[in-house]
Amino acid sequence: MPLQNVFFPEYPSRASLLFLPHGVRVLAAWLLGWRAIFALLPGVFAVFAFLGGADVFLPSRLLAIVIAVTTVPTVFYLLKWAGWDLFPSPDRKPCWLCVMGVGVITSFLASAMTNMSFGSAGVEYIAFLIGDFSGLFFLMLGLYFAFRFMDRRT
Repeated sequence: MPLQNVFFPEYPSRASLLFLPHGVRVLAAWLLGWRAIFALLPGVFAVFAFLGGADVFLPSRLLAIVIAVTTVPTVFYLLKWAGWDLFPSPDRKPCWLCVMGVGVITSFLASAMTNMSFGSAGVEYIAFLIGDFSGLFFLMLGLYFAFRFMDRRT
C-alpha cells in the first residue's frame, strides 16, 4: 500500500491494486483442497483484525472473512463435481492456465460478495478485481521464474 500511495496518491479506495494474497488463496486451495480454509483462516483473521481492530467482529467483517477463505476451494470442488478435476495429481501435469482461470472466476465472485457484505461502492469492486488479478498474475510469474532459476541451479 505505501508504494501504491506513491504512484496513485489520489486513489480513493483502500483496496490494494496488487493483492498477492489472492494468489496465495488460489494456490493453497489448489494444493490443499478444503483444508485450505483452515490453513488460511488464521492469517485472514489476523489481517482483518490488524486493519479493522475490534471491528473484525462486525457481521460484515466476519462474512467477508468467510467469503475470503471459502470461495476458492468451493469453486475448485464445484469444477471437480462437474467433471473437471484440477487438483494436483501425480499422473498428470498441472494445468496452470486452468488454475489462473479459477483465480479469475473466484476474483469476480469474492469481489462481488465482499462488496455486498460491506455495502461498498462500485469503484471498490473494480479495485478488488484489479488487485486480485494483478496479485495472482505476479505471484504466479514470480513462482515461475523462481522455479526456473532453481531448475537451472541443479
